Amino acid sequence: MRRLGSVQQKIPCVFLTEVRAEPSRKRDCQFQVVATDNVNPVALDANIDCAVATEKVDGTCCYVTAHKGKPYLWARLDRKPTKQADKRFKVYQYSQKTCKGFTWNVEEDFRAVPDSWIPAHRVQQENGHPIPDEHGHIPGWVPVEKTNKQYCWHASVVSYDAEVALVLRPYCENEDLLEIASVPLADLMEQTLELIGTNVNGNPYSLGSKKHPLHVLVPHGILRVRNAPPVVYQQLYSWFQECQDGCVEGIVWHCNDGTLIKVHRHHLGLKWPNGDPFLNSRPVVIHMDMMEYNQDSLSDSQQNLLNALSRFNGHHFNSLREIHLDA
Repeated sequence: MRRLGSVQQKIPCVFLTEVRAEPSRKRDCQFQVVATDNVNPVALDANIDCAVATEKVDGTCCYVTAHKGKPYLWARLDRKPTKQADKRFKVYQYSQKTCKGFTWNVEEDFRAVPDSWIPAHRVQQENGHPIPDEHGHIPGWVPVEKTNKQYCWHASVVSYDAEVALVLRPYCENEDLLEIASVPLADLMEQTLELIGTNVNGNPYSLGSKKHPLHVLVPHGILRVRNAPPVVYQQLYSWFQECQDGCVEGIVWHCNDGTLIKVHRHHLGLKWPNGDPFLNSRPVVIHMDMMEYNQDSLSDSQQNLLNALSRFNGHHFNSLREIHLDA
């Protein structure tokens, strides 16, 4: 199985999009971007018909790369425009029905970011400086430190002393079965992953509880879409509406040349979440042996989560939502 691409920039929609003057289903603004039925030339150039279709998981993006001389988890942090600059951008986008042609002053129009911030690899640069994408953002990353409460849920799924992360993936011996396991951070180097769980994006997968939160990392591209529909607007629309496999946030296609292409339910005017997500229809097994770890090397949040999961080592569950850490 070939290793699929990592998310290092905003991913284009598989269809050409247009701006409509109606409230967004996804963001707090008075316009929304919707798909037309015309396939994006970027997708055609990347030979999308031969691409690997994977489930788009609803969480927050992360990245594993070196920091302080060892593998580290990084959280997604896009450098965004100031309120005044963002207002100018939205007015232009609404009036022109496009964002092309808008001029940014990167030095003055964007908010400050931490010194440790790095731009995502595929961000375009001019004169050695990263420049905004068509959405007005500069995608980037900051290292996850256990002392930073803003990223406490990120920190709960990784131990830098043990150099492991909690990962959700298909079980190697049975692709129909999901597995929650500790994975060496070194094995995840230069990969991007999605953090999902109790306190991320409204928890559409019903993981954990407020008192006993549960979060895991899902490597991008790891959940293949079987029998994916062809890239035709109406067929994709019907698949999302009528098929159990279509109860997902979206699809990300991994093309042979490394290009990533996506479609989100919102692009097609469809609600998300909508009923029980397909991810919750799959059984899951936990492989977590605390004997592998030095208890003194784990922070409270890491120790609590690893200990809680280790009590279920080898246990099978019918669904992710059935994993109750207080049981």
